[in-house]
Amino acid sequence: MKLLEKIQFADLDNIPQLIKDFLAGSIEDFRSENFSLQNIEQKIQARKEHFSSEKRNVLSQIFEKQMKTVVLSEKQENHLNIIRDENTFTVTTGHQLNLFTGPVFFIYKILQTLKTSQFLKKKFPEYQFVPVFWMATEDHDFEEINHFKTFGRQYEINEKNGGAVGEISVSDTDFIKNFESEFENSVFGTELILMMKEAYRTGNKLAEATRILVNRLFSEFGLLILDGNETDLKRMMIPVFKEELNNNSLLRESKKNVDFLIKNYGKAQVNPRDINLFYLSATRNRIEFDGEKFNIIDTDITFTKNEIEQELHSHPEKFSPNALMRPVYQETVLPNIMYIGGNAEIMYWLQLKDYFKSIQLPFPVLVPRSSMLWITDKTLNKIKKLELLPRDFLNNFQQITDQKVLENQKILDNIQRLESLLVSSFSELKDVSELTEKSFGNLVKAEEIRQLKSFQRMKKRLLRAEKRKQHELLSRLQQLYLTVNPSGIWQERVLNFSVFYADEGRAWLETCLDEMDVLQPNLLVLVN
Repeated sequence: MKLLEKIQFADLDNIPQLIKDFLAGSIEDFRSENFSLQNIEQKIQARKEHFSSEKRNVLSQIFEKQMKTVVLSEKQENHLNIIRDENTFTVTTGHQLNLFTGPVFFIYKILQTLKTSQFLKKKFPEYQFVPVFWMATEDHDFEEINHFKTFGRQYEINEKNGGAVGEISVSDTDFIKNFESEFENSVFGTELILMMKEAYRTGNKLAEATRILVNRLFSEFGLLILDGNETDLKRMMIPVFKEELNNNSLLRESKKNVDFLIKNYGKAQVNPRDINLFYLSATRNRIEFDGEKFNIIDTDITFTKNEIEQELHSHPEKFSPNALMRPVYQETVLPNIMYIGGNAEIMYWLQLKDYFKSIQLPFPVLVPRSSMLWITDKTLNKIKKLELLPRDFLNNFQQITDQKVLENQKILDNIQRLESLLVSSFSELKDVSELTEKSFGNLVKAEEIRQLKSFQRMKKRLLRAEKRKQHELLSRLQQLYLTVNPSGIWQERVLNFSVFYADEGRAWLETCLDEMDVLQPNLLVLVN
């Protein structure tokens, strides 16, 4: 296993422009959220002033209660002990409870969180930094998380859905038998199968299954795992939830940033609702206010203003944050100074900066997670034979294909030479014609456009003709593209970690960790 190259996000078409601008520090209002030692120092001081010893004690008790269900490493034991200390802070990532982690970027997020914590300990030795994985146990979209893919097949678990996914109990274990038949002869296949059987034992809830699996993979690095679906944690959110119910605070306070993002980048990642909360009963349903009472959508449950306030104080565990409110919940209950997430996550976190300020909640440093692409020596050799680079398969591949098809075409060279000559000639003619009469200059311009369109038509016809002749080359290019990008999208968003772990085991995790660049998110191309 070796690193082939690191590609900066600025050089990748698939990275949203907002993320590129954020990383470049070109958005003035968001510069204090960039990764820098100065910004981190400021976040530490803000957290120190804001996060009370009472909150630390509650958080410590919750961690100890939840982590009792798994076998702890020495590093985890140490992190549980120091979380009460006022000089201890967290570095956090989070994700849905995807079956057997889902796409492999689930693993990359956690690894980057671990490495960043290690980096900060060296840079700020007077403080302690604990890596935390936040489980999105309250999500209710089971179809998003109930499957994963390998090279061989797609695996799926079938269970009843409707409420918080973390509460779903495992009863369908057929996928384990199929997984076993695919991986039983792999070098580390037995280890993978045992991990799966331990996590997805009949009767385990998905929250517990995910905790067991993530702990099995990352306990030695000291990772702590938190399920936010806890009454004592949600009790900390009562003032924020009350304000949201009565005054639509998130919608109002995030409007400026939402408008900015729509104006400059075409959209906001997540549109705030009037009330950004769900109500948990047998199902998880949105809360809406009709002017007189609060309605729990798709149920018969209603509350008056006094009743819902009483319900919030008596049963805070029944109130669940949506995607936009979840960062607020997380930052309220953790002494957090940094969040590491995917591009979409970072974009909706940025919407919330003014809202955080309005409720006097410190906003963390935001770090887009790094990406990885693993290719085999065989695939790399095929790419080299076509005189291409792996990065060519990560941007506009149609453009690369067209270039390869028309490579060394003398007729194309002549068309382009004559086109350049035409542009130069018309430029000279326009300068002269406008001295005579402006309207004549417009006529020359129109004629130039007409003739340039003819050259474009010639190029397109030439390309179509060459594609018919070179169908074998096109087929090779297409097959190679799908090898690099399964299902036509980045590998990390399709394949499960098991396809890499099966041959290398924990050495694969170590390689990923070693090669990640904490200071600069990028895409790493590695050969295995």
